[in-house]
Amino acid sequence: MSDFIKVTEQSSTYRHLEKMSILELLQNINTEDRTVPEAVNKAIPQIEKLTAAISDKMLAGGRLFYIGAGTSGRLGIVDASECPPTFGVPYGLVIGLIAGGEKAITQAVEFAEDSVDEGWADLQKHFVSDKDVVVGLAASGTTPYVIGALKECRKRGIITGSISCNPNSPVSAEADFPVEVVVGPEFITGSTRMKSGTAQKLVLNMISSTVMIQLGRVEDNKMVNMQLSNVKLVDRGVKMVMDGLQLNDYEKAKDLLLKHGSVKKAVEAAMAAS
Repeated sequence: MSDFIKVTEQSSTYRHLEKMSILELLQNINTEDRTVPEAVNKAIPQIEKLTAAISDKMLAGGRLFYIGAGTSGRLGIVDASECPPTFGVPYGLVIGLIAGGEKAITQAVEFAEDSVDEGWADLQKHFVSDKDVVVGLAASGTTPYVIGALKECRKRGIITGSISCNPNSPVSAEADFPVEVVVGPEFITGSTRMKSGTAQKLVLNMISSTVMIQLGRVEDNKMVNMQLSNVKLVDRGVKMVMDGLQLNDYEKAKDLLLKHGSVKKAVEAAMAAS
């Protein structure tokens, strides 16, 4: 990778941040943040290829793994953990792994990301196979924990993807479907929790939402399979049942929803009975 340039570590284009007012800091951070969606837009052809590969594997019964360290790993865990409540899929269909284990979700675990073997070891705990897809998350594109995991996956015929924020990075070289969202230097030099983290979050949202739509977990524009895990979601579900059945009786719609456990099942049962 002689042409690899670590853009994420380049010096911020802003100087003497400590001398800026609060307003100036906020405005300048926002100015930088506004460049992220355009960088993501440029990467859509790459994102499309990765998403299509994931959809194909999951439609055939496979799983999706995200694996990363630090901010990248935490973002993968967030995206994975939101799929069951949002789309009603089983826990374990989308899995997020982070270097250093669960402790690393809230605390930095020293040198955890530097192991080239631990990533693959963590995947093995979940019996990863060639039915699955493994996506490595590394803003820098150089995280040994992630690179080592993807390398072992490829040896075993497991489809790999990556999401990084540097062009031509080492992690991209180990991915069948690399995604590179080059957002440029961070506002605070090297702080990839900022623009790079925002870019990864946007891409993860795009991938998981699109895949779940492909899996039939969304109808029209509604989360008809969402888990009814709080009062807000029950109320939302009741209104969706009312809309789906052209029903004006809130309590009847609520009874149907709670009896059948999801908007989709409630509407299907009511329509079958009519």
